[in-house]
Amino acid sequence: MLDRVDSDHIDRAGRSVRPASLLEAMRERTKALHVTAERTGIVAELLRGRGTREAYALLLRNLLPVYETLEAELLRHAASPVTGLIVRPELNRSAAIAADLAQLDATNLPLLPETIAYVGAIREAGGGEGHALLAHAYTRYLGDLSGGQIIKKILARSLELRPEALSFYDFPAIADIPRFKDAYRVSLERAGTRMAEHDVVIEEAATAFQLNITLSQALQQATGLAG
Repeated sequence: MLDRVDSDHIDRAGRSVRPASLLEAMRERTKALHVTAERTGIVAELLRGRGTREAYALLLRNLLPVYETLEAELLRHAASPVTGLIVRPELNRSAAIAADLAQLDATNLPLLPETIAYVGAIREAGGGEGHALLAHAYTRYLGDLSGGQIIKKILARSLELRPEALSFYDFPAIADIPRFKDAYRVSLERAGTRMAEHDVVIEEAATAFQLNITLSQALQQATGLAG
């Protein structure tokens, strides 16, 4: 079981102080979950080149409401001095996913219960000042900009997908992805310095990873790729 990384530390006077880096705290808290996410479920099958077009289409169908909800919740908090720091329209993925589904002729696939639970968690994270949304943006968007680029190459080769069906992994509004990732990490850190509830955000990052793992495993079962 992953050890919990506390968001607060105790100084010599016994006072609770915030960690130096919210980003590092989230990274440490989710390290083991990150490994699990890559080694289990439909994601593992895709990374191993063992997926199918049908399985990939079902994955996209179930990611669509996740991104639609995340984008809507972030937009609601765009004026926030904290959450607003990570609202970047060039990261939005829902339109690209919808386009890919149309290319795959797969717009009528079912939503799994795990997707509905994931969407509910994002809506809950968007409550109040929406600071917990930082965890979901960290989990999804930095993953898309990093590992997602690897998955794109594998899918193009293993499923012989045309670029028109892989727009989920394209970021036409971002000229330099490595530089953008660095800037986005800086924005997450700045947001961390402007809020107090680090423990909530750090634990929400673990929740976001677990939601992804659960959905990935459910998709593996639904597509018959398990075992």
